[in-house]
Amino acid sequence: MAIHVLLVEDDELLVKRIQTHFHNTEFFISVDETGANALAMVKKSTIDNNPIRLAIVDVVLPKRDGLELAHELNTLTNVGVIVLSSRDSQADRIAGLAQGADDYICKPVDLMELELRMRAVYKRLANQFEQSADDNEEEFIEYADFKLHPDNRTLINPQGIESRLTEAEHKVLICLIANAGKATSREKISEDIGQIDWSPNDRTVDVLIGRLRKKLGDEKEQKRIVTVRGKGYMLST
Repeated sequence: MAIHVLLVEDDELLVKRIQTHFHNTEFFISVDETGANALAMVKKSTIDNNPIRLAIVDVVLPKRDGLELAHELNTLTNVGVIVLSSRDSQADRIAGLAQGADDYICKPVDLMELELRMRAVYKRLANQFEQSADDNEEEFIEYADFKLHPDNRTLINPQGIESRLTEAEHKVLICLIANAGKATSREKISEDIGQIDWSPNDRTVDVLIGRLRKKLGDEKEQKRIVTVRGKGYMLST
């Protein structure tokens, strides 16, 4: 069965290279060169019963900000998002993650690496795509008055409102739940999200923690994720 992928990229040469590379694979590539039609294409693909499962989004686009588009795709759809960028600094990678990207790849693009990353993201999201509407309570991980579905990365708050977590956010929350009541170091969290080149100056974990705090509804009066000075972060019990 073909896996429908949306490529949002205005570099014609790169588009042709990617289309050629994936021509004889299970990935079927649709293209939006400007980013202006991406959301509409995702919605139409669902109506046509050929849903887009992954989106590869360039940061610099003619009619859209790529990171803004990545954020919209993350919050408004269940599509896995891979960001392409010529910017390879830590700050740029953090910005991509902060907007909800499931992965971040720097240009020039190695097509075999891109394929492996696509397969990895799709594999992580496969349970979400195949999930039926009759899920039962046993499939949820419970923390306080929240419920987390480990397969589709859905966080349900006490009011029943759902938030979709990115892969990195999900891994951070799972790590904190597993160590609830204990401080977990930034290095340990970084390892759990697959970031092997962590350094004390790396702020990726802090950005992810900030996003999780918003989704958990942290307030000054009630902190669910507590900063433990010199040790890391702790999920309150």
